[in-house]
Amino acid sequence: MGRRGELAVFRETFARDPEEVGFPFLFHVRGNAGVGKSTLVRQWETAALAQPSAVTAFVGDEVQDAVEAMEAVSARLGRQGNPLKRFDKQLATYRQRRHQAESAVAAPQQSDPSGGQVADPLQAASPSSTVAAQLGLVGLGMVPGIGALAGAVDPQQVALGADRVRAALTARLRSHDDVRLVMDPVAVLAPVFLEDLADVAERCERVVLFFDVYERTGPVLDVWLHDIVFGEEHGGLPVNVQVVLSGQLRLDARVWGDRLGQITEVLLEVFTEDEARTLLAAQGVTDEAGVELVLRLSGRLPLLVDMLARSDPGGGSGTGDPSETAVERFLKWEPDPERREAALACALPLRIDEDVYRAVVPESAAGSYAWLRGLAFVSPLAGRCRYHEVVRAAMLRLQRTRSPVRWQQAHTRLADLFRQWRLAAEADLGTEPEDHWRDAAWREHRLNETYHRLCANPRGALPDALRQSARAIGRDVATLRRWAQILSGAGLDTDADALTSWGRRIEAASEQEGASTAVLTLLLTAHELDAPGRALVYTLRAVEYRGAGDAESALADCVAAVALTPDEARPHAGLGETYRVLGRHEEAVASCTRAVEIDPGYAIALGSRGDSHRNLGRHEEALADFARAIGIDPLYAWAYASRARVYEAMGRYEEALADYGRAIGINPLYDWAVGSRAELFESLGRHEEALADFARAVELDPQYAWAYASRARVHDAMGRQDEALADYARAIGIDPQYAWAFGSRAELLERLGRHEEALADYTRAIGIEPLYAWAFGSRAELFERLGRHEEALADYTRAIGINPQYAWAYAGRGQVHEGRGRREDALADYTRALDISPGYARAAGHRGELYEAMGLYEDAVADLTGAVGIDPSSGWILCARARTYLRMGRHEEALADCVRAVEVDPEDGWNQMLHGLALRATGDGRGAEARFACALRLFTGAGEDGGDIVDAHQGLLVLACVLSDDDVAAARCRALAELGPGADLVGETIEDLAFLREVLPEAGPGIESVMRRLRAML
Repeated sequence: MGRRGELAVFRETFARDPEEVGFPFLFHVRGNAGVGKSTLVRQWETAALAQPSAVTAFVGDEVQDAVEAMEAVSARLGRQGNPLKRFDKQLATYRQRRHQAESAVAAPQQSDPSGGQVADPLQAASPSSTVAAQLGLVGLGMVPGIGALAGAVDPQQVALGADRVRAALTARLRSHDDVRLVMDPVAVLAPVFLEDLADVAERCERVVLFFDVYERTGPVLDVWLHDIVFGEEHGGLPVNVQVVLSGQLRLDARVWGDRLGQITEVLLEVFTEDEARTLLAAQGVTDEAGVELVLRLSGRLPLLVDMLARSDPGGGSGTGDPSETAVERFLKWEPDPERREAALACALPLRIDEDVYRAVVPESAAGSYAWLRGLAFVSPLAGRCRYHEVVRAAMLRLQRTRSPVRWQQAHTRLADLFRQWRLAAEADLGTEPEDHWRDAAWREHRLNETYHRLCANPRGALPDALRQSARAIGRDVATLRRWAQILSGAGLDTDADALTSWGRRIEAASEQEGASTAVLTLLLTAHELDAPGRALVYTLRAVEYRGAGDAESALADCVAAVALTPDEARPHAGLGETYRVLGRHEEAVASCTRAVEIDPGYAIALGSRGDSHRNLGRHEEALADFARAIGIDPLYAWAYASRARVYEAMGRYEEALADYGRAIGINPLYDWAVGSRAELFESLGRHEEALADFARAVELDPQYAWAYASRARVHDAMGRQDEALADYARAIGIDPQYAWAFGSRAELLERLGRHEEALADYTRAIGIEPLYAWAFGSRAELFERLGRHEEALADYTRAIGINPQYAWAYAGRGQVHEGRGRREDALADYTRALDISPGYARAAGHRGELYEAMGLYEDAVADLTGAVGIDPSSGWILCARARTYLRMGRHEEALADCVRAVEVDPEDGWNQMLHGLALRATGDGRGAEARFACALRLFTGAGEDGGDIVDAHQGLLVLACVLSDDDVAAARCRALAELGPGADLVGETIEDLAFLREVLPEAGPGIESVMRRLRAML
């Protein structure tokens, strides 16, 4: 009533064509609190729904960001038979991936199967807003420089922070699409939302979206709404979709300024006297004294005019002393004093449901909840209700000033009530405080409890409220904003400037880059915090620093926390965890031990100490700690998975598999445990089970590049090279920057003889990761095999420069030096490799061969004997020592080594030929002939089957010299010349003939002739 013109403005749009020029597709209803904005837009919604084919969605201040706004619209349209199915599906994926991202920060820090790192055990107790709060900046439409963030954020710092978070999430989620979904949900979800909305608009004549209380939601919805209304970012709305905004404030010109001319603004003022009298008459208030009283008390504010009119069932008979305050007059016409008190009491809670109502009203009024919901100033809210803020504010001021003692007592009772509900909720939650913060119902009870404590005693309750603010930052931006708003609201309701100031400062800090660290740093300036409170803030900030990779700053904070509260367990546990991350495991054990001494039931400290024991090789101590941690918390998935690693190190593989299974059973999304179990299955040769786990990982996340690449490795081991290549391709397709996948595929391609493709993949891997020493070393080895010696030397040298302890690269470079005749350089590299790794059989074997070539036979035998001791099944090392023994005249020992070499690999023609030479040297001519014949068959077969042709010709050439068949030797020389082998291969053949000449003097003249032919080829 009294808004006929405003109702007509909206109704007439249904008679117009939405495609006509100037069609009002965007309304903004604006006015002060109490002028009836919500009532008007509700009437507009009723008018829209009265149309033959129209649907609406009404969104209030229950939403905290653009994602929640889209979700609310979808839910309301769905209830009208128009679900946004694709959006709902994508939203469910977002929730799942967001949960995985938060779980990544909640999981303990340990080596990831893909080589990355995840967070630490204390973060299991305190999810970091590095993922949670940070995600709400650009991703939820809160762009620096406008709206709620104006002047509070450095856009460049936001971008840098987002890059760090994106890198951390990439290690967790693997899929770039999923990382983008979590980092920037609005950009991914909005286009799908608009597509579904377009489908609804195609089926309906009109779709109207209402956004009420926009003065509260505007700061977080402005950018998103502007973009979808005008189609500048995500695609625009269909022409038959209208948007109605309703709020107290003007629209932010920095967002809407360029479009203000396209917005139909409806400005609401207080009623005229005629409008107010008309409304009163319609409600039966005609007594002039009563009318005058209502006009005076209400100031013609429509909400209060309507409320007072409907509160006087006697038609003015209840008018009384005009000196009474406005609130007293609002309730004066309620004849039941207990209901009057109930109405006042129910103004105290932030929200009211029947349970809260019964707890605060007199017992005689306990059955009147329906009456309360019917009051003019009470609005429904998602199954609960709330007072209009104008009425509530007036009632709160009345009660606080009328009786400060009763005010304090009432709020204390409410605080105790919410505390009781909070403690009841804790019975079903974990033992750690942060387990509680993950539960939405528990958070709501804690928030209400804190609000009422602040109202009852602002100064006394502020320290605890600030401590709870520190804990609240670990959830997400919405939770932190709500907590800050509670502080501000309590400050306004109690006229306590300190509370209001803290609320506003925390909210501003929460919108900065690195929100968690910013808020915690702000809290450390609070003189209201006592020592335990400051210690908690230091401990939580240390968690943030560790999550950001700044362990040194974390260490400083942990030291400060311990100094403040030396007899509390958590600071010691945080210090121990920081030492663990820094690799200072003895100190980690000491700090965690102190934490456990203070609190023997501190499962996280036991787990952290157990992992430090594991890193120190103290397996029994580690097992004991993990067992205690699991005994305290049987759902401690990380402890099971970490104990599995200990069992692996001890060779107790079945127990390791069992623990991985328990961890996965507790947390089916624990992909680190799934991946670790898959790798263990692979190492045990249980390839089918490894494939099943990798398949499970891929099923959980179809964009899981690491699982595809790891499955490729298993396929390769099973001889399924085509499937391996396909999986490597999938992994690289998902993550084109996956250096390990390129390197592993290169190794496979190299084994398949596809050398150019292998070189290309090694090069791609190095381009992505310039410090990838293994890729440099592997490419060097391939270069050497292809005769590209200088490139091989350069790559080996780069690998050594990256990792000066890379023994394999030293040995490889030594071989290149040896092949180029640089014996001193080769000897130095082999020696360096053995200094780094004394048990390196390959380096010992090659140095032994080099000593043999240099005529240092005793040194050669010493090295080769050491190599045989390390690797008794290495045929080439056995043969190398046999050659040395033959040169030294130790024929029986040579024969023994040849017998073992042939047993290791009977299909190697060189082994058979050397065995024949040893037999001839010991006088067994018949046995020698049999071995030579076997060698001939193997070399000939290799050439005919398309094997290594050059090797076959080399073998046949040397065998011809052994058998003194000059014609065959000459033919093989010609064949080698036609094949054009590299100089190194020719040099190897000359060395083989020199050895033969030494141990088989009777073949000398023929050998000299062949050697001259070979030298001519160089």
